[in-house]
Amino acid sequence: MKANEIREKYLKFFEKKGHKVIPSASLIPENDPTVLFTTAGMHPLVPYLLGQKHALGKRLVNVQKCLRTGDIDEVGDATHNTFFEMLGNWSLGDYFKKQAIEWSFEFLTKELKIPLEKLAVSVFKGEGTVPKDEESFSLWKNLGISEKRIAFLGKEDNWWGPAGKTGPCGPDTEMFYYVGGKPPLAFNPDDEKWVEIWNDVFMEYNKTEKGEFVLLKQKNVDTGMGLERVTAVLQGKESVYETELFLPIIGRVRELISKKDTKAERIIADHIKASIFILSEKIYPANTERGYVLRRLIRRALWQGLLLGAKIVPRVSTSESYFAESVADSVFDIYGHVYPELLAAKDFISGRLHKEEEKFSIAVKRALAIFEKLRHKGRLSGKEAFDLYQSHGLPIEITKELAKNYGIEIDQEGFRKNLEKHKEISSSSSSASFKSGLADSSEKTVKYHTATHLLHAALRQVLGKEVKQMGSNITSARLRFDFSFERKLKPEEIEKVEKIVNDQIKQGLEIKVEEMPKEKALSEVDVAFFKERYPDKVKVYTIFNPKTKEVFSKEICSGPHTAADLGVFKIIKQEACSAGVRRIRAVLE
Repeated sequence: MKANEIREKYLKFFEKKGHKVIPSASLIPENDPTVLFTTAGMHPLVPYLLGQKHALGKRLVNVQKCLRTGDIDEVGDATHNTFFEMLGNWSLGDYFKKQAIEWSFEFLTKELKIPLEKLAVSVFKGEGTVPKDEESFSLWKNLGISEKRIAFLGKEDNWWGPAGKTGPCGPDTEMFYYVGGKPPLAFNPDDEKWVEIWNDVFMEYNKTEKGEFVLLKQKNVDTGMGLERVTAVLQGKESVYETELFLPIIGRVRELISKKDTKAERIIADHIKASIFILSEKIYPANTERGYVLRRLIRRALWQGLLLGAKIVPRVSTSESYFAESVADSVFDIYGHVYPELLAAKDFISGRLHKEEEKFSIAVKRALAIFEKLRHKGRLSGKEAFDLYQSHGLPIEITKELAKNYGIEIDQEGFRKNLEKHKEISSSSSSASFKSGLADSSEKTVKYHTATHLLHAALRQVLGKEVKQMGSNITSARLRFDFSFERKLKPEEIEKVEKIVNDQIKQGLEIKVEEMPKEKALSEVDVAFFKERYPDKVKVYTIFNPKTKEVFSKEICSGPHTAADLGVFKIIKQEACSAGVRRIRAVLE
Protein backbone atom coordinates (compact mmCIF):
# COMPACT_ATOMS: atom_id res chain seq x y z
CA MET A 1 0.00 0.00 0.00
CA LYS A 2 1.37 3.40 -1.03
CA ALA A 3 1.86 6.31 1.39
CA ASN A 4 -0.66 8.51 -0.43
CA GLU A 5 -3.31 5.81 -0.05
CA ILE A 6 -2.56 5.39 3.66
CA ARG A 7 -2.90 9.15 4.23
CA GLU A 8 -6.24 9.24 2.40
CA LYS A 9 -7.60 6.14 4.12
CA TYR A 10 -6.70 7.47 7.55
CA LEU A 11 -8.41 10.82 7.12
CA LYS A 12 -11.53 9.35 5.53
CA PHE A 13 -11.82 6.62 8.17
CA PHE A 14 -11.87 9.07 11.07
CA GLU A 15 -14.07 11.50 9.17
CA LYS A 16 -16.66 8.70 9.10
CA LYS A 17 -16.19 8.42 12.88
CA GLY A 18 -17.24 12.06 13.34
CA HIS A 19 -13.80 13.71 13.26
CA LYS A 20 -13.12 17.01 11.54
CA VAL A 21 -10.05 17.12 9.31
CA ILE A 22 -7.66 19.93 10.28
CA PRO A 23 -4.66 21.01 8.18
CA SER A 24 -1.11 20.39 9.27
CA ALA A 25 0.09 23.17 11.54
CA SER A 26 3.36 24.95 10.89
CA LEU A 27 6.70 23.32 11.66
CA ILE A 28 7.31 26.43 13.77
CA PRO A 29 5.49 26.07 17.13
CA GLU A 30 3.21 29.00 17.87
CA ASN A 31 4.33 30.89 20.99
CA ASP A 32 6.27 27.93 22.36
CA PRO A 33 9.67 28.92 23.79
CA THR A 34 10.90 25.43 24.68
CA VAL A 35 11.34 23.79 21.27
CA LEU A 36 12.34 25.12 17.87
CA PHE A 37 10.19 22.84 15.76
CA THR A 38 6.92 20.92 15.93
CA THR A 39 8.05 17.53 17.15
CA ALA A 40 4.77 15.60 17.43
CA GLY A 41 1.26 15.62 16.04
CA MET A 42 -0.25 16.73 19.34
CA HIS A 43 2.18 19.62 19.75
CA PRO A 44 -0.02 22.31 18.11
CA LEU A 45 -3.09 21.05 20.01
CA VAL A 46 -1.81 21.44 23.56
CA PRO A 47 -4.10 24.41 24.40
CA TYR A 48 -7.13 22.31 23.46
CA LEU A 49 -5.88 19.28 25.36
CA LEU A 50 -5.63 21.61 28.34
CA GLY A 51 -9.30 22.57 28.02
CA GLN A 52 -9.51 25.41 25.50
CA LYS A 53 -12.42 24.95 23.07
CA HIS A 54 -11.49 24.09 19.48
CA ALA A 55 -13.50 25.81 16.75
CA LEU A 56 -14.17 22.50 14.96
CA GLY A 57 -15.34 20.53 17.97
CA LYS A 58 -14.13 17.66 20.12
CA ARG A 59 -13.06 15.13 17.48
CA LEU A 60 -10.14 16.03 15.21
CA VAL A 61 -7.88 14.23 12.74
CA ASN A 62 -4.93 15.29 10.59
CA VAL A 63 -1.54 14.52 9.10
CA GLN A 64 1.03 16.72 10.86
CA LYS A 65 4.43 17.76 9.55
CA CYS A 66 7.05 17.06 12.24
CA LEU A 67 10.78 17.53 12.62
CA ARG A 68 13.20 16.09 15.16
CA THR A 69 16.98 16.40 15.21
CA GLY A 70 17.79 14.61 18.46
CA ASP A 71 18.79 11.46 16.56
CA ILE A 72 20.60 13.18 13.70
CA ASP A 73 23.62 10.90 14.05
CA GLU A 74 21.32 7.88 13.60
CA VAL A 75 19.85 9.14 10.33
CA GLY A 76 20.65 6.68 7.56
CA ASP A 77 19.72 3.52 9.46
CA ALA A 78 16.44 1.67 8.84
CA THR A 79 14.07 3.93 10.81
CA HIS A 80 15.44 7.36 11.78
CA ASN A 81 14.29 10.46 9.89
CA THR A 82 14.62 14.18 10.54
CA PHE A 83 11.36 15.18 8.85
CA PHE A 84 8.35 12.87 9.13
CA GLU A 85 4.56 12.89 8.91
CA MET A 86 2.42 11.90 11.90
CA LEU A 87 -1.10 10.57 11.42
CA GLY A 88 -3.16 11.54 14.47
CA ASN A 89 -6.71 11.61 15.79
CA TRP A 90 -7.88 13.31 18.98
CA SER A 91 -10.74 13.28 21.41
CA LEU A 92 -10.97 16.51 23.41
CA GLY A 93 -13.09 15.42 26.34
CA ASP A 94 -15.28 13.19 24.14
CA TYR A 95 -14.69 9.45 23.60
CA PHE A 96 -12.06 7.59 25.58
CA LYS A 97 -10.38 4.17 25.77
CA LYS A 98 -13.11 1.97 24.32
CA GLN A 99 -13.66 3.85 21.06
CA ALA A 100 -9.98 4.74 20.64
CA ILE A 101 -8.85 1.13 20.93
CA GLU A 102 -11.70 -0.33 18.89
CA TRP A 103 -11.15 2.20 16.07
CA SER A 104 -7.39 1.64 16.10
CA PHE A 105 -8.00 -2.10 15.76
CA GLU A 106 -10.60 -1.58 13.02
CA PHE A 107 -8.32 0.70 11.00
CA LEU A 108 -5.34 -1.67 11.25
CA THR A 109 -7.24 -4.86 10.42
CA LYS A 110 -10.00 -3.62 8.08
CA GLU A 111 -8.53 -0.60 6.29
CA LEU A 112 -4.86 -1.60 6.24
CA LYS A 113 -5.76 -5.31 6.18
CA ILE A 114 -3.11 -6.34 8.70
CA PRO A 115 -3.64 -9.99 9.76
CA LEU A 116 -4.49 -10.44 13.45
CA GLU A 117 -1.58 -12.85 13.91
CA LYS A 118 0.86 -10.05 12.96
CA LEU A 119 -0.29 -7.75 15.80
CA ALA A 120 0.69 -7.35 19.46
CA VAL A 121 0.07 -4.59 22.00
CA SER A 122 1.44 -3.18 25.23
CA VAL A 123 -0.49 -1.52 28.06
CA PHE A 124 0.46 0.25 31.29
CA LYS A 125 1.32 -2.09 34.17
CA GLY A 126 0.59 0.44 36.92
CA GLU A 127 3.03 2.36 39.07
CA GLY A 128 2.79 4.24 42.37
CA THR A 129 -0.73 5.55 42.89
CA VAL A 130 -1.72 4.97 39.25
CA PRO A 131 -3.33 1.53 38.84
CA LYS A 132 -2.75 -1.14 36.23
CA ASP A 133 -4.66 -0.45 33.00
CA GLU A 134 -6.98 -3.43 33.18
CA GLU A 135 -9.57 -1.69 30.97
CA SER A 136 -7.26 -1.49 27.95
CA PHE A 137 -6.15 -5.08 28.54
CA SER A 138 -9.77 -6.29 28.50
CA LEU A 139 -10.63 -4.24 25.41
CA TRP A 140 -7.75 -5.71 23.41
CA LYS A 141 -8.54 -9.22 24.62
CA ASN A 142 -12.21 -8.87 23.62
CA LEU A 143 -11.10 -7.79 20.14
CA GLY A 144 -9.25 -11.08 19.71
CA ILE A 145 -5.70 -10.26 20.79
CA SER A 146 -4.27 -13.23 22.67
CA GLU A 147 -3.22 -12.65 26.30
CA LYS A 148 0.25 -13.82 25.27
CA ARG A 149 0.38 -10.92 22.81
CA ILE A 150 -0.45 -8.27 25.44
CA ALA A 151 2.50 -6.99 27.48
CA PHE A 152 2.18 -4.91 30.66
CA LEU A 153 4.99 -2.33 30.71
CA GLY A 154 5.98 0.54 33.00
CA LYS A 155 6.15 4.33 32.65
CA GLU A 156 9.29 4.22 30.55
CA ASP A 157 7.37 2.50 27.76
CA ASN A 158 3.66 3.10 28.32
CA TRP A 159 3.20 6.57 29.76
CA TRP A 160 3.05 10.05 28.22
CA GLY A 161 3.68 13.40 29.87
CA PRO A 162 3.23 15.78 31.37
CA ALA A 163 4.50 18.29 28.82
CA GLY A 164 6.32 20.22 31.55
CA LYS A 165 6.79 19.58 35.26
CA THR A 166 3.03 19.59 35.77
CA GLY A 167 -0.06 19.12 33.61
CA PRO A 168 -2.08 16.50 31.69
CA CYS A 169 -0.57 13.05 31.36
CA GLY A 170 -1.57 9.42 31.36
CA PRO A 171 -0.98 5.83 30.30
CA ASP A 172 -0.84 4.73 26.70
CA THR A 173 -1.25 1.56 24.69
CA GLU A 174 1.07 0.79 21.79
CA MET A 175 0.49 -1.43 18.76
CA PHE A 176 3.23 -3.56 17.20
CA TYR A 177 3.62 -5.34 13.85
CA TYR A 178 5.84 -8.40 13.34
CA VAL A 179 8.22 -7.85 10.43
CA GLY A 180 9.79 -11.32 10.41
CA GLY A 181 8.34 -14.52 9.00
CA LYS A 182 5.88 -16.45 11.11
CA PRO A 183 5.24 -14.49 14.33
CA PRO A 184 5.91 -16.22 17.68
CA LEU A 185 2.88 -17.01 19.82
CA ALA A 186 4.06 -14.69 22.60
CA PHE A 187 4.95 -11.00 22.31
CA ASN A 188 8.46 -10.09 23.45
CA PRO A 189 8.90 -6.27 23.53
CA ASP A 190 12.69 -6.72 23.34
CA ASP A 191 12.44 -8.57 20.02
CA GLU A 192 13.31 -5.96 17.36
CA LYS A 193 11.13 -7.76 14.82
CA TRP A 194 8.12 -6.39 16.71
CA VAL A 195 7.95 -2.83 15.33
CA GLU A 196 5.78 -0.19 17.03
CA ILE A 197 3.40 1.37 14.49
CA TRP A 198 0.75 3.21 16.55
CA ASN A 199 0.29 4.73 19.98
CA ASP A 200 -2.93 5.72 21.78
CA VAL A 201 -2.37 8.07 24.73
CA PHE A 202 -5.08 8.36 27.39
CA MET A 203 -4.70 11.71 29.16
CA GLU A 204 -6.69 11.07 32.31
CA TYR A 205 -4.42 12.51 35.02
CA ASN A 206 -3.04 15.88 36.02
CA LYS A 207 0.35 15.87 37.72
CA THR A 208 0.41 18.51 40.48
CA GLU A 209 3.37 20.51 41.80
CA LYS A 210 3.47 18.06 44.72
CA GLY A 211 4.00 15.19 42.28
CA GLU A 212 0.51 13.79 42.82
CA PHE A 213 -1.61 12.37 39.98
CA VAL A 214 -5.18 13.68 40.11
CA LEU A 215 -7.92 12.56 37.71
CA LEU A 216 -8.74 15.18 35.08
CA LYS A 217 -12.24 16.54 34.50
CA GLN A 218 -11.57 16.57 30.74
CA LYS A 219 -10.10 13.27 29.62
CA ASN A 220 -8.44 13.30 26.19
CA VAL A 221 -7.21 10.80 23.64
CA ASP A 222 -4.14 11.58 21.55
CA THR A 223 -2.98 9.04 18.97
CA GLY A 224 0.00 8.99 16.67
CA MET A 225 1.17 6.78 13.79
CA GLY A 226 4.26 7.61 11.76
CA LEU A 227 3.47 7.50 8.04
CA GLU A 228 7.00 6.58 6.96
CA ARG A 229 7.24 3.63 9.32
CA VAL A 230 3.79 2.18 8.64
CA THR A 231 4.37 2.53 4.87
CA ALA A 232 7.61 0.55 5.13
CA VAL A 233 5.95 -2.11 7.29
CA LEU A 234 2.98 -2.60 4.97
CA GLN A 235 5.25 -2.80 1.92
CA GLY A 236 7.47 -5.38 3.58
CA LYS A 237 10.51 -3.10 3.37
CA GLU A 238 13.37 -3.32 5.82
CA SER A 239 13.86 0.44 5.77
CA VAL A 240 11.78 3.60 5.35
CA TYR A 241 14.35 4.62 2.72
CA GLU A 242 13.15 1.79 0.47
CA THR A 243 9.69 3.33 0.03
CA GLU A 244 8.42 5.82 -2.53
CA LEU A 245 8.88 8.57 0.07
CA PHE A 246 12.66 8.32 -0.40
CA LEU A 247 13.58 6.18 -3.42
CA PRO A 248 13.14 8.94 -6.06
CA ILE A 249 15.33 11.28 -3.97
CA ILE A 250 18.03 8.67 -3.49
CA GLY A 251 17.83 7.84 -7.19
CA ARG A 252 18.51 11.49 -8.04
CA VAL A 253 21.43 11.58 -5.58
CA ARG A 254 22.99 8.55 -7.29
CA GLU A 255 22.85 10.36 -10.65
CA LEU A 256 24.98 13.17 -9.20
CA ILE A 257 27.69 11.20 -7.36
CA SER A 258 30.58 9.02 -8.51
CA LYS A 259 30.95 6.81 -5.42
CA LYS A 260 28.28 4.62 -3.80
CA ASP A 261 27.56 4.64 -0.07
CA THR A 262 24.10 3.65 1.16
CA LYS A 263 24.15 5.50 4.47
CA ALA A 264 25.58 8.71 2.96
CA GLU A 265 22.93 8.63 0.20
CA ARG A 266 20.20 8.30 2.82
CA ILE A 267 21.62 11.16 4.88
CA ILE A 268 21.61 13.43 1.82
CA ALA A 269 18.02 12.49 0.93
CA ASP A 270 16.79 12.93 4.50
CA HIS A 271 18.56 16.24 5.13
CA ILE A 272 17.60 17.87 1.82
CA LYS A 273 13.97 16.86 2.38
CA ALA A 274 13.96 18.28 5.91
CA SER A 275 15.71 21.46 4.72
CA ILE A 276 13.06 22.05 2.07
CA PHE A 277 10.26 21.83 4.61
CA ILE A 278 12.07 24.23 6.97
CA LEU A 279 12.77 26.65 4.13
CA SER A 280 9.08 26.59 3.19
CA GLU A 281 8.48 28.30 6.56
CA LYS A 282 10.71 31.16 5.30
CA ILE A 283 13.49 30.31 7.76
CA TYR A 284 16.94 31.40 6.55
CA PRO A 285 20.20 29.49 7.14
CA ALA A 286 22.03 31.12 10.06
CA ASN A 287 24.34 30.37 12.98
CA THR A 288 21.66 30.39 15.68
CA GLU A 289 18.48 28.56 16.59
CA ARG A 290 16.28 27.33 13.72
CA GLY A 291 18.63 28.87 11.17
CA TYR A 292 21.50 26.84 12.59
CA VAL A 293 19.53 23.59 12.44
CA LEU A 294 18.74 24.38 8.80
CA ARG A 295 22.35 25.31 7.96
CA ARG A 296 23.61 22.19 9.71
CA LEU A 297 21.25 19.95 7.70
CA ILE A 298 22.08 21.54 4.34
CA ARG A 299 25.84 21.55 4.91
CA ARG A 300 25.86 18.02 6.31
CA ALA A 301 24.09 16.87 3.13
CA LEU A 302 26.55 18.82 0.97
CA TRP A 303 29.51 17.38 2.86
CA GLN A 304 28.28 13.83 2.28
CA GLY A 305 27.79 14.70 -1.38
CA LEU A 306 31.31 16.09 -1.56
CA LEU A 307 32.72 12.86 -0.11
CA LEU A 308 30.80 10.88 -2.74
CA GLY A 309 32.19 12.93 -5.62
CA ALA A 310 29.36 15.37 -6.25
CA LYS A 311 30.24 18.69 -7.90
CA ILE A 312 30.02 21.27 -5.14
CA VAL A 313 32.07 24.25 -6.20
CA PRO A 314 31.20 27.95 -6.64
CA ARG A 315 30.49 28.73 -10.29
CA VAL A 316 30.37 32.22 -11.74
CA SER A 317 28.14 31.40 -14.68
CA THR A 318 26.52 28.08 -15.54
CA SER A 319 23.19 26.71 -16.64
CA GLU A 320 23.84 23.55 -14.65
CA SER A 321 21.82 23.21 -11.43
CA TYR A 322 23.67 22.99 -8.16
CA PHE A 323 23.75 19.69 -6.25
CA ALA A 324 21.23 20.55 -3.52
CA GLU A 325 18.84 22.17 -6.02
CA SER A 326 18.96 19.11 -8.26
CA VAL A 327 18.15 16.77 -5.38
CA ALA A 328 15.39 19.12 -4.24
CA ASP A 329 13.42 18.68 -7.48
CA SER A 330 12.56 15.09 -6.55
CA VAL A 331 11.26 16.24 -3.14
CA PHE A 332 8.88 18.70 -4.82
CA ASP A 333 7.65 15.87 -7.05
CA ILE A 334 6.81 13.67 -4.05
CA TYR A 335 5.22 16.23 -1.75
CA GLY A 336 4.03 19.12 -3.91
CA HIS A 337 0.47 17.84 -4.24
CA VAL A 338 0.22 17.06 -0.51
CA TYR A 339 1.76 20.30 0.76
CA PRO A 340 1.13 23.06 -1.82
CA GLU A 341 3.06 25.53 0.35
CA LEU A 342 6.24 23.83 -0.93
CA LEU A 343 5.44 24.68 -4.53
CA ALA A 344 4.37 28.19 -3.54
CA ALA A 345 7.80 28.74 -1.97
CA LYS A 346 9.80 26.82 -4.60
CA ASP A 347 11.70 29.83 -5.95
CA PHE A 348 12.64 30.95 -2.44
CA ILE A 349 13.71 27.42 -1.45
CA SER A 350 15.82 26.88 -4.55
CA GLY A 351 17.43 30.29 -4.16
CA ARG A 352 18.44 29.70 -0.54
CA LEU A 353 19.81 26.21 -1.33
CA HIS A 354 21.82 27.73 -4.18
CA LYS A 355 23.32 30.47 -2.00
CA GLU A 356 24.04 28.11 0.89
CA GLU A 357 25.89 25.72 -1.42
CA GLU A 358 28.07 28.56 -2.67
CA LYS A 359 28.81 29.71 0.87
CA PHE A 360 29.58 26.16 1.94
CA SER A 361 32.04 25.55 -0.88
CA ILE A 362 33.88 28.76 0.01
CA ALA A 363 33.88 27.80 3.71
CA VAL A 364 35.39 24.39 2.93
CA LYS A 365 38.16 25.97 0.86
CA ARG A 366 38.97 28.40 3.68
CA ALA A 367 38.95 25.58 6.19
CA LEU A 368 41.33 23.51 4.06
CA ALA A 369 43.73 26.46 3.91
CA ILE A 370 43.57 26.83 7.70
CA PHE A 371 44.23 23.11 8.21
CA GLU A 372 47.26 23.31 5.92
CA LYS A 373 48.71 26.03 8.16
CA LEU A 374 47.92 24.07 11.33
CA ARG A 375 49.24 20.74 10.07
CA HIS A 376 52.59 21.25 11.83
CA LYS A 377 50.87 21.92 15.19
CA GLY A 378 48.94 18.66 15.13
CA ARG A 379 46.15 20.17 17.21
CA LEU A 380 43.20 22.51 16.67
CA SER A 381 42.31 24.59 19.71
CA GLY A 382 38.72 25.00 20.88
CA LYS A 383 38.75 28.64 19.80
CA GLU A 384 40.08 27.79 16.33
CA ALA A 385 37.39 25.13 15.88
CA PHE A 386 34.78 27.60 17.08
CA ASP A 387 36.03 30.30 14.69
CA LEU A 388 35.57 27.87 11.79
CA TYR A 389 32.00 27.44 12.96
CA GLN A 390 31.20 31.05 13.86
CA SER A 391 33.09 32.92 11.13
CA HIS A 392 32.86 30.42 8.28
CA GLY A 393 29.70 28.48 9.15
CA LEU A 394 31.45 25.10 9.20
CA PRO A 395 29.56 22.61 11.43
CA ILE A 396 31.75 20.89 14.01
CA GLU A 397 30.99 17.48 12.44
CA ILE A 398 32.70 18.57 9.22
CA THR A 399 35.62 20.09 11.13
CA LYS A 400 36.07 16.73 12.86
CA GLU A 401 36.14 14.92 9.50
CA LEU A 402 38.71 17.35 8.11
CA ALA A 403 40.84 17.08 11.24
CA LYS A 404 40.75 13.30 10.99
CA ASN A 405 41.91 13.45 7.36
CA TYR A 406 44.81 15.73 8.35
CA GLY A 407 45.73 13.72 11.44
CA ILE A 408 44.95 16.71 13.69
CA GLU A 409 43.37 16.50 17.13
CA ILE A 410 40.57 18.90 18.16
CA ASP A 411 40.10 20.38 21.63
CA GLN A 412 36.43 19.43 21.68
CA GLU A 413 35.93 20.53 25.28
CA GLY A 414 37.35 23.93 24.40
CA PHE A 415 35.00 24.15 21.44
CA ARG A 416 32.05 23.29 23.68
CA LYS A 417 32.97 26.01 26.17
CA ASN A 418 33.31 28.60 23.40
CA LEU A 419 29.94 27.55 22.05
CA GLU A 420 28.27 27.90 25.46
CA LYS A 421 29.92 31.25 26.03
CA HIS A 422 28.47 32.49 22.76
CA LYS A 423 25.03 31.30 23.94
CA GLU A 424 24.45 29.08 20.94
CA ILE A 425 21.57 26.68 21.52
CA SER A 426 22.12 24.07 18.86
CA SER A 427 22.05 21.32 21.49
CA SER A 428 18.62 22.35 22.75
CA SER A 429 17.30 22.45 19.21
CA SER A 430 18.19 18.79 18.91
CA SER A 431 15.98 17.70 21.79
CA ALA A 432 13.65 14.97 20.64
CA SER A 433 11.50 15.12 23.74
CA PHE A 434 8.34 17.18 23.66
CA LYS A 435 8.01 19.93 26.23
CA SER A 436 5.43 22.53 25.42
CA GLY A 437 5.72 26.08 26.63
CA LEU A 438 2.00 26.35 26.04
CA ALA A 439 1.55 24.32 29.20
CA ASP A 440 2.62 27.53 30.93
CA SER A 441 -0.62 29.46 30.62
CA SER A 442 0.28 31.75 33.49
CA GLU A 443 -1.19 35.24 33.75
CA LYS A 444 2.17 36.78 32.80
CA THR A 445 2.55 34.61 29.69
CA VAL A 446 -0.96 35.49 28.51
CA LYS A 447 -0.15 39.19 28.99
CA TYR A 448 2.92 38.83 26.80
CA HIS A 449 0.85 37.04 24.17
CA THR A 450 -1.57 39.98 24.11
CA ALA A 451 1.32 42.48 24.01
CA THR A 452 2.69 40.68 20.96
CA HIS A 453 -0.49 41.50 19.04
CA LEU A 454 -0.21 45.14 20.10
CA LEU A 455 3.44 45.25 19.01
CA HIS A 456 2.59 43.72 15.64
CA ALA A 457 -0.10 46.33 14.97
CA ALA A 458 2.16 49.18 16.13
CA LEU A 459 5.01 48.07 13.86
CA ARG A 460 2.66 48.05 10.87
CA GLN A 461 1.53 51.57 11.77
CA VAL A 462 5.07 52.93 12.05
CA LEU A 463 6.93 50.93 9.39
CA GLY A 464 4.19 50.15 6.88
CA LYS A 465 1.75 47.41 5.99
CA GLU A 466 4.49 45.31 4.37
CA VAL A 467 5.63 44.24 7.85
CA LYS A 468 4.77 40.59 8.33
CA GLN A 469 5.17 38.35 11.36
CA MET A 470 7.89 35.72 10.78
CA GLY A 471 7.81 34.10 14.20
CA SER A 472 7.42 34.71 17.92
CA ASN A 473 8.71 33.26 21.16
CA ILE A 474 6.96 34.03 24.44
CA THR A 475 7.88 33.21 28.03
CA SER A 476 6.64 34.52 31.35
CA ALA A 477 9.63 36.92 31.41
CA ARG A 478 9.69 38.49 27.93
CA LEU A 479 8.50 38.36 24.34
CA ARG A 480 10.50 37.96 21.18
CA PHE A 481 9.01 38.95 17.83
CA ASP A 482 10.46 38.36 14.35
CA PHE A 483 9.14 40.38 11.41
CA SER A 484 9.97 41.13 7.79
CA PHE A 485 11.89 44.40 7.44
CA GLU A 486 15.09 45.23 5.58
CA ARG A 487 16.87 47.66 7.90
CA LYS A 488 17.61 48.52 11.50
CA LEU A 489 14.90 50.57 13.21
CA LYS A 490 15.81 54.15 14.03
CA PRO A 491 15.66 55.24 17.71
CA GLU A 492 12.70 57.49 16.99
CA GLU A 493 10.85 54.57 15.35
CA ILE A 494 11.37 52.37 18.39
CA GLU A 495 10.18 55.20 20.63
CA LYS A 496 7.08 55.66 18.49
CA VAL A 497 6.25 51.93 18.55
CA GLU A 498 6.59 51.87 22.35
CA LYS A 499 4.35 54.93 22.69
CA ILE A 500 1.61 53.44 20.49
CA VAL A 501 1.58 50.19 22.47
CA ASN A 502 1.63 51.95 25.85
CA ASP A 503 -1.13 54.36 24.78
CA GLN A 504 -3.31 51.37 23.97
CA ILE A 505 -2.54 49.78 27.33
CA LYS A 506 -3.23 53.00 29.26
CA GLN A 507 -6.64 53.60 27.67
CA GLY A 508 -7.64 50.06 28.52
CA LEU A 509 -8.20 47.06 26.31
CA GLU A 510 -11.37 45.37 25.25
CA ILE A 511 -10.99 42.00 23.55
CA LYS A 512 -13.59 40.17 21.50
CA VAL A 513 -13.17 36.61 20.25
CA GLU A 514 -15.30 35.24 17.43
CA GLU A 515 -15.45 31.85 15.72
CA MET A 516 -16.11 32.04 11.99
CA PRO A 517 -15.44 30.20 8.71
CA LYS A 518 -11.90 30.65 7.45
CA GLU A 519 -12.91 32.43 4.23
CA LYS A 520 -15.02 34.95 6.13
CA ALA A 521 -12.17 35.59 8.55
CA LEU A 522 -9.65 36.10 5.76
CA SER A 523 -11.95 38.67 4.14
CA GLU A 524 -12.24 40.63 7.39
CA VAL A 525 -8.75 40.34 8.87
CA ASP A 526 -5.88 42.44 7.60
CA VAL A 527 -3.23 40.35 9.34
CA ALA A 528 -3.23 36.68 8.28
CA PHE A 529 0.04 35.26 7.03
CA PHE A 530 -0.27 31.49 7.33
CA LYS A 531 -3.48 31.12 5.34
CA GLU A 532 -2.90 27.57 4.10
CA ARG A 533 -2.51 26.30 7.68
CA TYR A 534 -5.86 27.49 9.00
CA PRO A 535 -8.68 24.98 9.57
CA ASP A 536 -12.12 25.56 8.03
CA LYS A 537 -13.28 27.36 11.16
CA VAL A 538 -11.00 29.77 13.06
CA LYS A 539 -10.92 32.15 16.02
CA VAL A 540 -10.51 35.88 15.40
CA TYR A 541 -9.29 38.11 18.26
CA THR A 542 -10.13 41.80 18.02
CA ILE A 543 -8.50 44.34 20.36
CA PHE A 544 -10.17 47.76 20.47
CA ASN A 545 -10.61 50.90 22.54
CA PRO A 546 -13.40 50.29 25.11
CA LYS A 547 -14.59 53.90 24.87
CA THR A 548 -14.38 54.72 21.17
CA LYS A 549 -14.72 51.08 19.97
CA GLU A 550 -11.95 51.82 17.46
CA VAL A 551 -10.27 48.58 16.36
CA PHE A 552 -6.51 48.48 16.94
CA SER A 553 -5.66 44.85 16.16
CA LYS A 554 -7.59 42.04 14.49
CA GLU A 555 -5.86 38.70 13.93
CA ILE A 556 -6.61 35.03 13.45
CA CYS A 557 -5.18 33.36 16.54
CA SER A 558 -5.84 30.42 18.86
CA GLY A 559 -5.38 32.61 21.96
CA PRO A 560 -5.48 33.06 24.89
CA HIS A 561 -5.50 36.84 25.55
CA THR A 562 -6.30 39.13 28.45
CA ALA A 563 -7.82 42.60 28.83
CA ALA A 564 -6.08 43.08 32.19
CA ASP A 565 -3.57 45.91 32.70
CA LEU A 566 -0.37 44.77 30.98
CA GLY A 567 1.94 47.27 32.67
CA VAL A 568 4.54 49.30 30.76
CA PHE A 569 5.78 47.94 27.43
CA LYS A 570 9.50 48.42 26.71
CA ILE A 571 11.66 47.28 23.81
CA ILE A 572 15.00 46.16 25.23
CA LYS A 573 16.76 45.01 22.07
CA GLN A 574 16.52 44.88 18.29
CA GLU A 575 18.74 42.82 16.03
CA ALA A 576 18.98 41.20 12.61
CA CYS A 577 17.52 37.70 12.65
CA SER A 578 18.36 36.78 9.05
CA ALA A 579 18.33 38.43 5.65
CA GLY A 580 15.28 40.68 5.50
CA VAL A 581 14.09 39.69 8.98
CA ARG A 582 14.41 41.79 12.17
CA ARG A 583 13.95 40.66 15.77
CA ILE A 584 12.61 42.65 18.72
CA ARG A 585 12.84 41.62 22.36
CA ALA A 586 10.53 43.40 24.78
CA VAL A 587 9.35 43.26 28.41
CA LEU A 588 6.38 44.38 30.45
CA GLU A 589 7.42 46.34 33.53
